[in-house]
Amino acid sequence: MLETLATAALALAAFYAFVTLVNLPFFRAPPRPKTGRAPAVSLLIPARDEIANIDAAIAGALASEEVELEVVVLDDGSTDGTGDRVRAWQGRDPRVRLIGGGDLPRGWNGKQHACWQLSRAARHDLMVFIDADVRLGPQALARLAAALDGDLDLASGFPQELTDSLAETLVIPQIHVLLIGYLPLPFARIFRGPGFAAGCGQVMAVRRAAYRALGGHAAIRASRHDGLALPRSFRTAGFRTEFFDMTRLASCRMYAGAEQVWRGFAKNATEGMAKPVALPVWTVLLGGGHVLPFLLLPLTLAAGDGGAARLSAAAIVLVWAARGLLAIRTRQKALGVLLHPVGICLVLMIQWHALISAWRGRPAQWRGRSYDV
Repeated sequence: MLETLATAALALAAFYAFVTLVNLPFFRAPPRPKTGRAPAVSLLIPARDEIANIDAAIAGALASEEVELEVVVLDDGSTDGTGDRVRAWQGRDPRVRLIGGGDLPRGWNGKQHACWQLSRAARHDLMVFIDADVRLGPQALARLAAALDGDLDLASGFPQELTDSLAETLVIPQIHVLLIGYLPLPFARIFRGPGFAAGCGQVMAVRRAAYRALGGHAAIRASRHDGLALPRSFRTAGFRTEFFDMTRLASCRMYAGAEQVWRGFAKNATEGMAKPVALPVWTVLLGGGHVLPFLLLPLTLAAGDGGAARLSAAAIVLVWAARGLLAIRTRQKALGVLLHPVGICLVLMIQWHALISAWRGRPAQWRGRSYDV
């Protein structure tokens, strides 16, 4: 029995390690900009109670190189003085513009409504949406613009995810684990179907013509997961999308503390893993490949089953090796690698909690708003 379990765990761990090793060369940074005329970029920032973030977000954007830039910030009903901070920037730099957000219509998610309003205010054909907690490096916008200089219509970027608390360190890097460990990137580049679509809602660059043709954020108005929903919408409409490694071009502290991590991951879980058919499969893949080997090793050693112990140890080596390479590539903390099985358990707990809450009809809560799941 132990040897059968250890064999299954090794197979699942090997699958994760193999896909990660194949994908890492394809998870590349956006291309460098060509010499010539600087592209015109509308940087669009939805902001709801972002007084702790908005100054750094605007300052980083204004330091962008090799682009003609406007920065448009939408104050989405903030009560903490976010709008006043943006007005101060607007008074100092003509590239900054503040617009007020309208009331949230029924059936819309707050962020999607804010981004839709921003798109209508943008003056340039290349639009880049970022969250207010994203810090752009000087070359980030120029390289996103270069990515859209070919036949792409949407380019998404994964910034370096900054983590402080233990919960952040354990859970947030699992975004990269799931993406690089289970989505075959060569196929995603070859096949244009929506099933291979993926992206990061923190950084989204789009061509205006394609964006308007499919309806923009209005096409995903009810979604809480624009990182998946918007690229899928583009691909469904026949447009090309791709995502890039922006670890060295931008950074983001996604959530602060355990409570935000839990609520933040739970709010859009039912649009990703937390589905009745998908979540049991993910539980087998992640629990069997990333957690079971670490549980089996001491059990097999205690039982004196050397064969099963060797299989379990091999699975652990594969998981830690692939996870370590990914951590080096994306500048994640070593502690998150060491405690990787704990992080996987937390992710699965959040997903099951979200699915059960949806079954019970409990709405998702985020930024003072409730959304049906």
